[in-house]
Amino acid sequence: MWQQVKDYIQTKYDTAPEFPWRAYPDYAVFRHRDNRKWFALVMDVPASKLGLPGDTPLPAVNLKIDDALYRSILLRENGILPAYHMNKLHWITVLLDGTVAEEHVFELIDASFEATASAAKKEKARPAKEWLVPANPKYYDIVRAFDEADTVNWKQGAGIRKGDTVYMYVGAPVSAILYRCRVTETEIPYHFESEYLTITALMTLRLERRYGKEEFTFKRLNEEFGIRAVRGPRGVTNKLGSELKT
Repeated sequence: MWQQVKDYIQTKYDTAPEFPWRAYPDYAVFRHRDNRKWFALVMDVPASKLGLPGDTPLPAVNLKIDDALYRSILLRENGILPAYHMNKLHWITVLLDGTVAEEHVFELIDASFEATASAAKKEKARPAKEWLVPANPKYYDIVRAFDEADTVNWKQGAGIRKGDTVYMYVGAPVSAILYRCRVTETEIPYHFESEYLTITALMTLRLERRYGKEEFTFKRLNEEFGIRAVRGPRGVTNKLGSELKT
């Protein structure tokens, strides 16, 4: 997947790889043009160095994920590990051996690019983004909420901004995408803490469309779009986004 990663970064960010180490001539670094900060380090790492069995070199990329909650969620996924040789409080290592779906790798590259961008670059408005956000019926009856009103306040997701689109995935026993919403307000101050959930801010979602329970089931998301879990907010791939708009 190294070539796909290189092509993606060069096409989207117009950035070529640098190879700064003589001892590791295949280790490639991608930097921002303005602040020269790294946002991706591609390398081959012995499996044992990543806490995995064996010493076979594994292709991997180190990426920066500043949001602690999002990072902890990512580390539960197969193929995403604490960063090799970098600050584990801010970086992760993502395997490029096919364990992590290509579209998901690209999403994480985008997140790392944004996390390492200069303040000036971050201030520039990015295009509206589409997100897949989970709702657990054990904690909140989102179906009833949208039956009673067309707007709800929801836990603020890292990186989600006003104008973004949120596709709400309702967990078991429904296990399907049921709603498309527009984010109309973000960073609403709020505090809630329990054994299972901590909320520090809310966002307002306005309902735009409903989907049938059999349209976008978890089984379909897994088989057709490579989505293996919906544990926290994640970007929507182009393929899934196109289907959701039809």
